[in-house]
Amino acid sequence: MTATGTFTPRPGAAPLVRMIRAQAALETRMLLRNGEQLLLTVVIPTLLLVLFSAVDIIDTGAGRAVDFLAPGVLALAVMSTAFTGQAIATGFERRYGVLKRLAASPLPRWGLMTAKTCAVLVTEVLQIALLTVVALALGWSPRGNPLAVAALLVLGTAAFSGLGLLMAGTLRAEATLAAANLVFLLLLVGGGVIVPLTKFPDAAQTVLGLLPISALSDGLRAVLQHGAALPWGDLGILAVWAVLGLGAAARFFRWE
Repeated sequence: MTATGTFTPRPGAAPLVRMIRAQAALETRMLLRNGEQLLLTVVIPTLLLVLFSAVDIIDTGAGRAVDFLAPGVLALAVMSTAFTGQAIATGFERRYGVLKRLAASPLPRWGLMTAKTCAVLVTEVLQIALLTVVALALGWSPRGNPLAVAALLVLGTAAFSGLGLLMAGTLRAEATLAAANLVFLLLLVGGGVIVPLTKFPDAAQTVLGLLPISALSDGLRAVLQHGAALPWGDLGILAVWAVLGLGAAARFFRWE
């Protein structure tokens, strides 16, 4: 201010951290206000956990069903947010030109993707907290090292985010919507979330075990149900998917 009532404008971008934080807060609010996204990320995993824990429909092996189901549903929650939800939302943002306009703002493109990742992580924290409370109410007794669980969840998020952004950045929005939901259903059935992989033929088990959802659900189950330290095999599979998915998304993502 140079004199009473006179202001000198200071044009320019806000600090990068502040821009990313503001964009991440906006992305989170938009995600939580979307009814379809809430159905996908919160309602469906919770209903699956309650239904299959309360009703003896699938043989989950020795022990209580909730001890087998809870880790798998946590993995499903990560996939629903980081892959399915993010792919659909980003795909339609790309179609309607939102990404093109944001790319022209002072926020760099990598900053926008960082903000989207932060929104995904915030949503996942809320999901995991809710599902944990529900599982504990159903009698779940988790075991294992929390740091191992965190490592699996972070790598799983990275893997699914890369695949979701790759799909959103290369396919038409309508194709992304259909493909993301189809993949969600297929991995729900064949990824060891509800149905144990041992129920599938031996040849199919080998292939299905290499999927990111199988690695995440099996890794979480090894830690939370059986008290394993670090499931290096599952962590390795998730790391490979994360590198491939994020690398391909960075290389082929189209903003228009």
